[in-house]
Amino acid sequence: MAQKILIVDDDRAMRSFLSAILRDDGYTVEDARDGREGLARIESGDYDLVITDLRMPDMSGLDLIRSGQQKKPDLLWIIITAYGSIGNAVEAMKVGAADYLTKPLQSPDELRHVVGRVLREAEAQKRIALMAEELGKQYPPPEMIFMGGKMKEIHRLVEEVAPTTATVLITGPSGTGKELIARVIHQMSPRRSKPFVSVHCAALTETLLESELFGHERGAFTGAVSMRKGRFEMADGGTLFLDEVGEIPLATQVKLLRVIQEREFERVGGSKLISVDVRIITSTNRDLKTEIGTGRFREDLFYRLNVFPIIMPALNQRSEAILPLAEYFAQKFSSAFGKKFAGFTQTAQSALLKYKWPGNIRELQNIVERAVILSYGEIDHRHLTLEIQEDAIQPADGLLSSTEHAAIEKTLHDVGGNRKQAAKILGISLRTLQYRIKEYDIK
Repeated sequence: MAQKILIVDDDRAMRSFLSAILRDDGYTVEDARDGREGLARIESGDYDLVITDLRMPDMSGLDLIRSGQQKKPDLLWIIITAYGSIGNAVEAMKVGAADYLTKPLQSPDELRHVVGRVLREAEAQKRIALMAEELGKQYPPPEMIFMGGKMKEIHRLVEEVAPTTATVLITGPSGTGKELIARVIHQMSPRRSKPFVSVHCAALTETLLESELFGHERGAFTGAVSMRKGRFEMADGGTLFLDEVGEIPLATQVKLLRVIQEREFERVGGSKLISVDVRIITSTNRDLKTEIGTGRFREDLFYRLNVFPIIMPALNQRSEAILPLAEYFAQKFSSAFGKKFAGFTQTAQSALLKYKWPGNIRELQNIVERAVILSYGEIDHRHLTLEIQEDAIQPADGLLSSTEHAAIEKTLHDVGGNRKQAAKILGISLRTLQYRIKEYDIK
């Protein structure tokens, strides 16, 4: 559907000139002869962008922007002003205009460039906002993801590599959040407005994986009734995430290596070379150096992928995050199931801290989801399906070491009881510190 633009100008010739250029570019264009007519159209219509002259009788362009924003806060504005009135255009941008044009226009291309850029940037911001909202529904907030000393180091690495085009290899046990880190890197990169495309390599056979990555031409194999683009093409300009890259068959590894080196490939059954601009992030829970030794993974491909390695720690190495994450998931599922969450009992907290978490965050999420279903308000250790010794389930203050207790007590004393400052010195979140204070009964 064509984007809709309203032109407001008391000069009929100018309105016709601007309308003709923008209609030729495929936009739907309407016009108004003054500010009051423009405001009436804004109230009753649905526009993506308004281009308005600054100086008009009765209602100026500046007044139109102020009134129009009250009616349609998300509407985009471009102001047109005489060359000698740039100061007024700057004032208009302060109250909400995205850009300005000076008249007379140097060429039709000047109008095309400014309009195209304003609309593209607004569309990109919408996509980012939608993706951020979607990530917020699926994943814990960033401060919880990067909680604790080990994850703070991961956060530092992510901040360093995100703005670059470097290929990233994320390793670590299953369920530690490797795809989430890949998405965070994409969101923090200049490619954030372009696609993030994910492929789970272990879930596909060799033939299907090759077709999934590179696409296929019609008739390339039985069932290929039409041409299909692959994930590399879909991710052009953005990021391609190859999950469990260690599962890729050797024959496909050769083709993947070529794409990384040449940035071009052919669809399955095709002969035309297709060029792409894709940032590659991969993950695996395998030791790829061991896989190289057994001949299951190409050494040259490993070095192409391992440009910037990030090693994700297991959940049992991030004990400070266990209780906050459990609480986050409990609140999330309680809301989804229409139940009330009144916290974890001390024995439940002890069980969560004592368990080894072989399935990491994914396992924690599943166990908490089941506990929410089984519980009514408060979650006890009986609601948790954890295979640990019964004598290990004891009040949380018996679980935690006296060394940690003493460190927290001393730090709080040194900073005069300032919990935020103490948490920063200890390298833990404020929420984790509050858990510890409660568990140790520190006054």
